[in-house]
Amino acid sequence: VLVPIWGLVEMAFDSSIRGWPLDFRLLPKEFSLDVFIKAWENPAQTLSFLGLLQNSLIAAGGAAVLSVAFGASMAYAFARFRFPGRRPGLLALLVGTLLPQVALMTPLFVLLSALQIRTTLLGLVIVYTAFSMPFCVWNMRAAFQAVPKDLEEAAFLDGASLFGAFWNVTLPLALPSVAIAALVAFIAGYTEFAMAWLFIDSSENVTLAMAISGMVGATGASWNLLAALALLMSLPVVLIFFLLQRYLMNRLLIGGVES
Repeated sequence: VLVPIWGLVEMAFDSSIRGWPLDFRLLPKEFSLDVFIKAWENPAQTLSFLGLLQNSLIAAGGAAVLSVAFGASMAYAFARFRFPGRRPGLLALLVGTLLPQVALMTPLFVLLSALQIRTTLLGLVIVYTAFSMPFCVWNMRAAFQAVPKDLEEAAFLDGASLFGAFWNVTLPLALPSVAIAALVAFIAGYTEFAMAWLFIDSSENVTLAMAISGMVGATGASWNLLAALALLMSLPVVLIFFLLQRYLMNRLLIGGVES
């Protein structure tokens, strides 16, 4: 696991690489930060790194927010209520997680084209939300089921509404699982590029993952520039992960004390 990552780091700091790397090195032959400067200022033809990052955060962040918002309400319904079609609905969501994304390319292409949002970041947000929702629903459903119903019934006796009991009792106790679902949905959209290349045809809406994918297939691509851009792309995800990790640990400890 670590050796390819170290090779990526070595390439990013080695300014002697021209085109393809010819051998594997433990240390850069010509250590330099010039590659990172170039990756920051002009990694793509029309956008800077911040422009690419902004598009990636809009697509992935929007998908994470929608997946959690809609998925939480659906997961709570599946966890607490009994209604016709409950089991077939859960099975349909499970089948949705098993289908390869490429199988849904054509219907999504037709649907988003009919809505005239195929080439926009909004269309990409909807696509990523559709792929992340099944996992979020199943993950949060298990978390909501683990919350004792007695706590909600106690809230009802205190005058809380159904939404109030969910918002003030169930959701805070299930928050670690909700955060995990949001993180997984964000990473899935942040690193995806195959579907994005199908829908996005404007250079202004290119994401970081699309830019890196384009470098791999480009003639005369600079692989040290690709490595530097990949490392810069990983920094926001690493930062979000550590922030959520600390928050999750605090929530788990607080929940243990309060219970």
